Parts: sequence; structure tokens; C-alpha cells
Amino acid sequence: MKVLFTKDYGKEKFDKIRELGYEIMYYNENIVTNNEDVDSADILVTYNPFRTLDINKMENLKYIQTSSIGIDQIPVDKILNRDIVIANNKGGYSIPIGEWIVMSILEIYKNSKKFHEQQINKKWKMNFSITELSGKKIGFIGTGTLATEAAKRLQGFDVEVWGVNTTGHNREYFDKCFASDKMDEVFKNCDVVVVTIPATKDTLGIINKDKFEIMKDDSVFINVGRGNIINEKDLIKYMNKFRGVALDVFENEPLDKNSELWEFDNIIITPHNSWASDKNEERTFNMIYDNLKKYIENKPLKNTVDILKGY
Repeated sequence: MKVLFTKDYGKEKFDKIRELGYEIMYYNENIVTNNEDVDSADILVTYNPFRTLDINKMENLKYIQTSSIGIDQIPVDKILNRDIVIANNKGGYSIPIGEWIVMSILEIYKNSKKFHEQQINKKWKMNFSITELSGKKIGFIGTGTLATEAAKRLQGFDVEVWGVNTTGHNREYFDKCFASDKMDEVFKNCDVVVVTIPATKDTLGIINKDKFEIMKDDSVFINVGRGNIINEKDLIKYMNKFRGVALDVFENEPLDKNSELWEFDNIIITPHNSWASDKNEERTFNMIYDNLKKYIENKPLKNTVDILKGY
């Protein structure tokens, strides 16, 4: 069985895959194109080669394993009428993203951005507008692995953690959960709202003026889900009501230099970077290895996704 990789994980790791019984091909993701060798692959392990690689020509393809959590880069129209299994890297980046969420909340409550500016300017000035995290309500829109890893890390801060999921079912590390149609309870009552849900046809643009309007004055808003879940124009109109906003994802990336978001003092902007970690490659390879082992043994794969739902 042939596996096409578009990232080079090195000889040692590739040899582990070969020991499972696979034949490995490697082509750089940025330049891979269709040829007789590529088109013979049964499995594609990749992130996003689809600008140059036409999977319609890969007639043997039965399984795509992505190194990403999101799957919006996969050409849905070329998958729908074929029996191709899709699996993602759910949980692979949840620890660094969970840490980023906690960091951003603390940066906003402790005014670290202002102190950093003072340090650059060699300015010694005390600031007493510091807020404790203790006693706050932290609400997560989504209770998947991203939210769970953040909620786990918030346990020592004496906070109440709320969550929103499809049915309102209980989740570990969450004190209270609401169904999606009750999410306004989180927006109205929480001091911090963190968006972690994926982009689907049902979630595009759902965080808009109606949600920002009911949020508390001096609250905190954070997005690490997908940029197109948020109506950025509406967010810009309500920016001044927030103590702070932290965004790692945007409607259009990279964020345009002319975007008004750059101009606010109460915002933290990072370039879709919250997932980055020195442990990502090892964690991702272990996931790939485990799934390839399951696949060749005809066992159920982890993290299979519904291409129509988007997760």
C-alpha cells in the first residue's frame, strides 16, 4: 500500500512507517504535482497541496490524513462522490492553544502590553488598573479539545468555567454547559468569552453585533476558532466596550495592514500562531503513525471527520 507524504519527517520516522508495511513516497507540498508515481498513492498524508495537486487524478486514493485540525483546505467537490476517508489532527495543537488562551487572558487582566510599551520607552510608571482573574466566569463557545485544554489549565485560578456545545452535555473541567441555542447565556454572564469552534456552514458569522451587544462592559473577547466565525466589522464597532480582545485568526489572512483592528490599544493580535510549539512535529507524527497502523490493521481510525459538516 502506497502513502504519499508532503512533509519530510526524516528517515527514522519514515522507516517506522515502512515497518508497518507501507511504501512511502515524499514530494514537497509546495511543488507536488500529478504524475504516474503520485497518482498511484492509496493514502495522502498532508496539509494543503491542493493548489497544485488534483486528487481527481489519484484514482487509488482511499484515505486522506491531514496534519491540521481544520479541513477547509480540502476540495469538498472532489471528495463527495468518492469513498475517501478523511481524518484530521484533532487535539494535536490543543495544548499550545490552551496555553495561548490562558496567556492572553492574563496579559489582558494584568495590562502586560502597557508595561511592555513602558519598558521599551524606559518609562517607570506604576499602573493600578490591574484585575484579578480570581472569581471571574470564563465562557467557551465550543467544548472540544482546544477549550478543554484551556479549561484544564484554568482550574488553579479560582474561576468558574462555562461552555457551549451542541446539546449542552457536561464536560470535564466545565462547571456548567449550555446547548448552542442557549449560548447567549454565556455572552451575557461571562467576564471572558473564548471562541474555539470550527468554521462550518452553521457557524459562519454567528458571532456578530447581537452577541457583542449583550456582553458585559469591560469584558474580554478571544478568538482562536476561525476568523470567519466572527463578523469583524461588528467587532470593530464594539471594540471600545471591551477591557481587551485577543485574536489569533481573522476573516482574511494575513490581516490587511489597513484593517482598523491594528489601531486599537486594547487588542492583542497574533498571526494564526497560537498552535506553534516545539512539540508539534513529534505529536503530529505520533498521531499519523497510530492512524496508519490502525488503517493497515483494518481498525477504526481516530479523528475521522464528516466532510459536509466540516468537522
